[in-house]
Amino acid sequence: MKNNAELISALNVISKQRGISVDILADAIESALVSAYKKNYNVSCNVRANLDRETGAIEIWASKTVVEQVENPFTEISIEKAKQINPLYEIGDVLEEEADTKNFGRIAAQTAKQVVMQRIREAEQGAIFEEYSDKEYEVLTAIVQRVEKNGVYVELGKTDGIIPFNEVIVGENYAPNDHIKVYVLKIQRDTKGPQIIVSRTHPGLVKRLFELEVPEIQSGVVQIKSVAREAGQRTKIAVASFDPQVDAVGACVGQRGTRVENIVNELHNEKMDIIEWDPDIAVYIAKALGPAKVLMVYINEAEKAAKVIVPDNQLSLAIGKEGQNARLAAKLTGWKIDIKSHSQAEADMELEMGSVDGIPGGENGNDMFNNDETFGEQGFNDAPMNFDDFGGQNI
Repeated sequence: MKNNAELISALNVISKQRGISVDILADAIESALVSAYKKNYNVSCNVRANLDRETGAIEIWASKTVVEQVENPFTEISIEKAKQINPLYEIGDVLEEEADTKNFGRIAAQTAKQVVMQRIREAEQGAIFEEYSDKEYEVLTAIVQRVEKNGVYVELGKTDGIIPFNEVIVGENYAPNDHIKVYVLKIQRDTKGPQIIVSRTHPGLVKRLFELEVPEIQSGVVQIKSVAREAGQRTKIAVASFDPQVDAVGACVGQRGTRVENIVNELHNEKMDIIEWDPDIAVYIAKALGPAKVLMVYINEAEKAAKVIVPDNQLSLAIGKEGQNARLAAKLTGWKIDIKSHSQAEADMELEMGSVDGIPGGENGNDMFNNDETFGEQGFNDAPMNFDDFGGQNI
């Protein structure tokens, strides 16, 4: 075919509009022409098409077998004609000859159009998949489209996503056109295009929201060490500062609480406990159980288990409603935590040792620490443990 500058111009326009490279579009046209040629002439021989990316000129070449008597002109070529191309050709050789496309019919044109559109759709889906695959485990702004029985469908820019109902915050209501932040869990290919699974309940959502809201986290001065979350109710987050002049907790809270307030509002008033991470696991566990005050922490390194003693009037606060505070503290620290009141601990020690002298803060013991710091939440394991296995530390 002769030069076709208009074709190249059209490809450039489509490339910009749909975000697909000209080479991919040209490949689609070449594949379409090959399919159209084979369908038009009912052949299965090797056919290749070439579209000149600069001039728009199109060539179609078909493989033909050299024979003495031609029965199918679309798959065979006579020995006489072959020798005119190259005297070295012999019967049985295979050569390529440029095909005449003047007689392409309506069916061939329709086939070409279908192949081009299919390849463009595939290219668009591939481009979207590549773009969003880099956004896995990131936070995106989503626009609610509709709520169906299998989840909440949202718009994510160039494509759509779904919040499965097990990733929806209990009690949270969604209306069309609501703008919400979501955490990208998974991006997978599907026959209908890329499927993007997003979440409103994942702890990573809270982590990413703090990273977006707190410049000190973005710069690396403050680091998020751990997050424990019961979505829609409460989150505990442990942070550490690498600069002694920067207060990690204060940086996350912000002036007058503005930074954490923005996150709480995004999560529809989910409670946030921000604690300072500590390399001493006993201190860290004590802080994680805040706002309860802790008297003593007994550590069993081998089992990653801790026994915590709190004042009698702090036991229910340390455990939390339905065990939530203790449960979150366990998740945050990664340790099993058993909480006992001071009087319970005294009774246990009396049974095991016949004396209460060993319990700090008892009538015969030293005064125990009071700790007013706010601690993070985490899981709770209330299996009984023998104090003899634990090293004690005042908090």
